[in-house]
Formats: sequence, structure tokens, C-alpha cells
Amino acid sequence: MEPVSTVLTGLALVKQSVDFIKSNIATVQDIGQIAGVINNALDGEKQIQKSRFGDKSLIGQSKDAANAVIDAKLAQENLEELKILVDNRFGYGTWREIVETRARMIREEREAEQRAKYLKDKARKETMDMIFKGITILAIVAAVVLVAGIGIAIYMAV
Repeated sequence: MEPVSTVLTGLALVKQSVDFIKSNIATVQDIGQIAGVINNALDGEKQIQKSRFGDKSLIGQSKDAANAVIDAKLAQENLEELKILVDNRFGYGTWREIVETRARMIREEREAEQRAKYLKDKARKETMDMIFKGITILAIVAAVVLVAGIGIAIYMAV
């Protein structure tokens, strides 16, 4: 996906989420009813930031600089509006708690993936070590049998 379409998708996701919450905030009884929409808004903002600061070549960035900055500002405005709506409906600090909890969950997920990768690599290394030890033992046994066979052949020849 091209950066421009990623930014547009991210910005559209943020706007759509804010519009949905605006129209339904009065009827929501539980934050869980809009949690998915809030996550969509935060994901949209993350897409915008990733396309803005992601690993791009320097060529052509100056052409998109104004659009990237404006889109990021629009997304921040929409998220600020969403923050106010959520805090007004569910109490001060609710938005901060949502953002902190989301960041913690993302961090824990990333750590779990790293742990799983480490364990997988460790198991692979242990398997390779066992295979190497088995081949070494087979080579030693084969060498002993070969030397013994040569020794017996020499003894029989004499």
C-alpha cells in the first residue's frame, strides 16, 4: 500500500470512529460498547504516524511533507475530540486509562512474541547441538570400528 493511501485510510478510520462515537455516545452504557471503535481510531492514527515517520527513502518526502503534517494534525484534532467525548461520558481520566492500557497490552504482546521467538531459537539450537553430538559419536564409533577392523586384518595376515 502506498503511503498516501495509507494516510488516507488512517485519517478516514479516525474520522469515521469519531463520527460514530459522536452519534452514539449518549446511548452507550458501557465503555466496552465502543472499545472497538476507539481501537480503530487509535490504529488509524498509528497508520498516519507510521506512513509519516516510517522507513522511507528521502527522495520525494519534501513533496508530501505538507500533506503528512496536515493529516497528522487533523488526526490529532479528531483524537482530542474523541478524548473529550469519552472523558465527559465516562469520567475524567478514562481516555488516559484507555491509552495506557492499550500501550501496556501492545508492549506485553510484543514481549510475548519476543519470548516465543527466543524459545523457538533456543529449541532449534538445542536440536542442532543434539544432531551434531549424534554425528560426532557416530563418527567416533565408525573410526574405532575401522581401526579395529584394520588391526584384526593385520593380525590375521601375520
